[in-house]
Amino acid sequence: MEVAPVDKKDNLVQDKNRTRYKRRRQWDDRKENGESQEKKTCDKPFERIKRKKMAMLLGYCGVDYYGMQRNPGVPTIEEDLLKALYEAKYITEDDFNNQQNAQFQRSSRTDKGVSAARQVVSLKLPLEVSVDEINSRLPDCIKVFGIKRATNKFNSKSKCNARTYSYTLPTYVFESNVASEDERKAYRITSQKIAQVNEVLGYYKGTKSYHNFTEKKHFQDPSSLRYMMSFVLERVFMESEMEFAELLVKGQSFMLHQIRKMIGLMIAVVRGHTDISTLEKSFGKEKVMIPTAPGLGLVLDKVHYERYDAKFKDSHESLTWDEEEDAVEKFKREKIFPNIVKGELESNSMGLWLEKMKNHSYEPSEDANDERVKDEEKDCGDDDGDDEIKDDDDDEVEVKDLGNKVEDASDAEVKDNGDEVKDNGDEVKDKSDVSEIEAKKVNV
Repeated sequence: MEVAPVDKKDNLVQDKNRTRYKRRRQWDDRKENGESQEKKTCDKPFERIKRKKMAMLLGYCGVDYYGMQRNPGVPTIEEDLLKALYEAKYITEDDFNNQQNAQFQRSSRTDKGVSAARQVVSLKLPLEVSVDEINSRLPDCIKVFGIKRATNKFNSKSKCNARTYSYTLPTYVFESNVASEDERKAYRITSQKIAQVNEVLGYYKGTKSYHNFTEKKHFQDPSSLRYMMSFVLERVFMESEMEFAELLVKGQSFMLHQIRKMIGLMIAVVRGHTDISTLEKSFGKEKVMIPTAPGLGLVLDKVHYERYDAKFKDSHESLTWDEEEDAVEKFKREKIFPNIVKGELESNSMGLWLEKMKNHSYEPSEDANDERVKDEEKDCGDDDGDDEIKDDDDDEVEVKDLGNKVEDASDAEVKDNGDEVKDNGDEVKDKSDVSEIEAKKVNV
């Protein structure tokens, strides 16, 4: 029996007709049910607001906060800032719940108890923003000083080419013979002692391996190389019948605990607990156990955008914030320094730390390492970690120091594709990849 040939073309047409018929039937059914008679309206009112990338300058006293970065369940600077922006209707509810929607980024992370005089964050905001409106919704310990329009690709972390931290401490810590409370209040630092402090701080200048000044880094790790531009005793001042000194350190980037360990070792050398050879040894291959100074006096003083300003000087405002300088200094005097002084006088932070440092061992041992971990777990926090630094700037800056030539894609010295630092713990995860520096050749 012969089977009549089937015309595929006819079948295809029939299939199409059936499909179209089915679709027409479904459409007619929807029309009969009234589903398409009118457009569906959104339940929530929708208003499209044009937003652009902005740079925001703010300061805060971090004594009562668990750091800058948002952390559910505990008070943080970012939580209060984003809440104020949401209440002022400068960001949406989605932006508040997930700040990445607004491309929010901080220039530098500060940890529990650490303050900032000139922190910069970048995010998308409406073109018309009132600083006074934001400040009216913030607590007194947080203040926005100014907001400026930035480039669309501006990132407050990756475009920052240097950071300056200050550290405030009573001057009696530099003198080992001062013991009683009356002697501490009566002590006044001499010009010779200031010169000695600056001489020791001068050893930190330049490009060196700071593997001993943080956690879980080794000498051959290229990301341990950091470039310090300056480190000095900036000024001496009186507060509540006690003399204080303010130290300033400027570097392109810092690792977890680095600044506090730099200060801790400097104090140990100046007081005579160890000598300068220990400091020199700390930059070598051997492991050195360095004391970590208290976090109370640490402040993010300034973040620098010289490279950004030079590149976009003809199209965008400078991020030097000169017009806001008076307001920043007033905030430091009224909100930051009084809390540092109060904490020092009432809690005797430095005095208790100096007592422990008398028995500090600089040689690595299991007992010393366990004790160090316990002390840092009890610590109120620090500062100083730059986490996940990724620079999308194509510029390269060549810095010649100690005969080394280092090309930088993130902080103009060490090509750092990210040192992820978890400030709420002691874990430092290294993701850096430095092709220009051969770790085996590092010999400072």
